[in-house]
Amino acid sequence: MGRYDFSPQRVHAHATQLLAHKRLAIPPPWYSIIAFVPPSERLTRPPLQRSQRPGGKKASRLFKPLRLRYEEDRLRWEYFNDHPWELAKPRVVLEDDGRDAEKWDWSIPLDHALNRPKSGATSEEGVQLDLEWDSIQAGQAGRPINGEAVIQRTHHLLSTGLPSSLASSTALAEFARHRHYTETLLRVAREEAISTGAFFGPGPLEIGMQLEDRQYDGWKKWAEKEIVALKQLQGSAYTGQEAEGGGQDVVALEGGTVGGEEGVASEELQVVGGSVPGSRAGQEARGGVAVHA
Repeated sequence: MGRYDFSPQRVHAHATQLLAHKRLAIPPPWYSIIAFVPPSERLTRPPLQRSQRPGGKKASRLFKPLRLRYEEDRLRWEYFNDHPWELAKPRVVLEDDGRDAEKWDWSIPLDHALNRPKSGATSEEGVQLDLEWDSIQAGQAGRPINGEAVIQRTHHLLSTGLPSSLASSTALAEFARHRHYTETLLRVAREEAISTGAFFGPGPLEIGMQLEDRQYDGWKKWAEKEIVALKQLQGSAYTGQEAEGGGQDVVALEGGTVGGEEGVASEELQVVGGSVPGSRAGQEARGGVAVHA
């Protein structure tokens, strides 16, 4: 293959031959165009190649992707850093078409559901406020009120020109009123249900405490067995005389105490002093466990 490739320039001639032999019924859309503007040597754009820079120079930043920064990311970090327990609340991330957030109007306060006008109330323009409230609430019914809603509401308030502190405090106050309202509704509904004879099983906190208690009891039994085994090993490995003034190191056979604490029973300890042979110096070795009256 030579240095130049003229095959792209033969595309028009090849298409002309196909039309002449009636292999093509109609000319392609590009047929008349490439007759006036012939293609170059290559139909595709050559890929950019990273050149090798001698001398240990740093590579160009041309191929390094840009770091995208959004205002919502900063607001999201600040909110969840101040309210870490909001991350523990379950969330539903399933959407209908992936663009549900574009249908929500963040100019409406988060506690809009708490301020329903009275039935029949009208505005100065003659608009019935309760019907307007119902229509707005129907469009916002699928919008979850959680930490992400606070972030989007704060971002909208910032776009209106409010200072950052005022926008954040306004969104948090609206979210707190809505959360207090919903929790009060749930608590009252639970109390009413219990008063009529209903009963509820343990909640997530109670189940978690039961699992922790079960694990703690299992660990406590294991620790007691390990302590007993360790004391038995220490008692069987004792072969020296009692140190002077070692009140905390007393090992009793009949009392059953090791180091001031209740140890193994005396029948589980074996006195091996009589079975130890003499030492190299000719002196009889003293072994076993020291016995105190």
